[in-house]
Amino acid sequence: MSESETQLRQGEIAVTLPAHSDAGIYFIGTIYTPWRTRKECPKRGSPDGPICSIVVDERWREALADLAAYKHIQVLYWMHHARRDLVLQTPFSSMLTTGTFALRSPVRPNPIASSIVQLIAIDGMTLQVRGLDCVDGTPLLDLKPERGAVPD
Repeated sequence: MSESETQLRQGEIAVTLPAHSDAGIYFIGTIYTPWRTRKECPKRGSPDGPICSIVVDERWREALADLAAYKHIQVLYWMHHARRDLVLQTPFSSMLTTGTFALRSPVRPNPIASSIVQLIAIDGMTLQVRGLDCVDGTPLLDLKPERGAVPD
């Protein structure tokens, strides 16, 4: 994290994080996008944005069965560059200090993000999608059909 990402803005409050985590997670793959830094990322994914790749780890190959039948999927990912200790944040967009849980900021105790993306294609372990908003190399947590979606 750069110094500008660790400095507190006026009104912000950081807390001491717990000494250990309560649960473990498995990264099931990696997301590849054109954006190298958080500043380059769009605020929200766009349906006409660039095609990005999601590479799923080989051990999860069978879990991709039948996913291609859906036009849209939910992608859950770990925002690994985000700080995790702010309870009050002052976004640049408004400069109004707000509680973390009242914001869509990537800065949160558990930096989990979710995007509904258009599934373009699946080739082996690689998914081509459109609509992501994360940095290149972001760890993948899970994939799900869009809520309420039915296979085509």
